[in-house]
Amino acid sequence: MTNDAAVRAASEAFYAALNSVFNKDAQPMRDVWLPSAEVTAMRPNGGREVGWDALWTAWQHVADVFEGGHVEMTERVIVECGDVAYEIGLELGTFYPGGETVEVAHRATNIYRHGPQGWKIVHH
Repeated sequence: MTNDAAVRAASEAFYAALNSVFNKDAQPMRDVWLPSAEVTAMRPNGGREVGWDALWTAWQHVADVFEGGHVEMTERVIVECGDVAYEIGLELGTFYPGGETVEVAHRATNIYRHGPQGWKIVHH
């Protein structure tokens, strides 16, 4: 597998894990993130998490609150720079927090790092 294909596979695994979270299962996030104090996330509705412990707590909360949904990355561009790669694109989807229906169409940036476990996400 070429590095570009491997980064794309890491991205697809992240979005599969994200969709699992929206459907009440946060566990797949453990497999796609680098479990480090350096990981970060910034949500489109505000807020941020720094470090794996904060991020894991946030994903578990989302899994508790959401009642279904699906988001996908479109218009994806991946750029690799050695052991770091970034991805930009448009996230499109629908999800259901607390009985509401939320449509999303927003820009997203993801950063991945390559290590012994392959490509892992370090920022969303």
